[in-house]
Amino acid sequence: MASTSRIEANKVVCYAHPDAPLIEDYRAGDMICSECGLVVGDRVIDVGSEWRTFSNEKSGVDPSRVGGPENPLLSGGDLSTIIGPGRGDASFDSFGVSKYQNRRNISSTDRALINAFREINTMADRINLPKTIVDRANNLFKQVHDGKNLKGRANDAIASACLYIACRQEGVPRTFKEICAVSKISKKEIGRCFKLILKALETSVDLITTADFMSRFCSNLGLPNSVQRAATHIARKAGELDIVSGRSPISVAAAAIYMASQVSNDKRTQKDVENISGLQGEAIWEAYRLMYPHASDIIPINFELSVPIKSLPRI
Repeated sequence: MASTSRIEANKVVCYAHPDAPLIEDYRAGDMICSECGLVVGDRVIDVGSEWRTFSNEKSGVDPSRVGGPENPLLSGGDLSTIIGPGRGDASFDSFGVSKYQNRRNISSTDRALINAFREINTMADRINLPKTIVDRANNLFKQVHDGKNLKGRANDAIASACLYIACRQEGVPRTFKEICAVSKISKKEIGRCFKLILKALETSVDLITTADFMSRFCSNLGLPNSVQRAATHIARKAGELDIVSGRSPISVAAAAIYMASQVSNDKRTQKDVENISGLQGEAIWEAYRLMYPHASDIIPINFELSVPIKSLPRI
């Protein structure tokens, strides 16, 4: 019987149609020519995953036999084998003692790290943070834990502060309020751990600016790009003119968004701006009062106004 395939440059092809793409039948393990239907390869090994697993499964049972991925942050790379409990008579000796014991139980250090990594991952999932930030937060927690720099502080508080620092270092800062909303720790405790970690690791974070929050705040408020550009211009000009010196970038960004929305067709209330920024009280409106007398100087000239600047609300 003549061969139905040939190998060209380490590639299996149909002898009649060497340029035709091959179709893989995973169920039968065959490779089929898409032109003539000829089976040019059989018993093909399926290198795909053995089972499908989903992150929201709560059964805790992983049907795959290969285990989880290696974690270099854990001692031993998390490649140790844990023997499950025996369920039959063959698993016990005549005295009822299990024949198969775990040679190495998980250490308290690894247990603390695993719990912290799980907490960081859960918090990141809730506010849609990418894996790069999760990995950086995990590394920060590992460094703090190994250095024993924050003895007496709760691991959950350290994990929350590490996530906050990771966001700042990756250029996508989140407010303390946002981290606090997905954590079980108070804002004050996260702030304390934040300062202690920076001191202990001798690291730093870039200063946050109004631009770091402008896009996200405007998007969450459903404002168009024209209002976002106007708010960005207002915040930048207010900084250049030294109108809002000493005010936090978050409050300045929120005040600029409120001012830009009030002179546009897409107005937002004070409550809307407070909810999105996470700031309550007078922080935003003190910045707005400082900007109000200079509104004609900081609102962009080419911005299409729906109302005159003098009609801006006086708070």
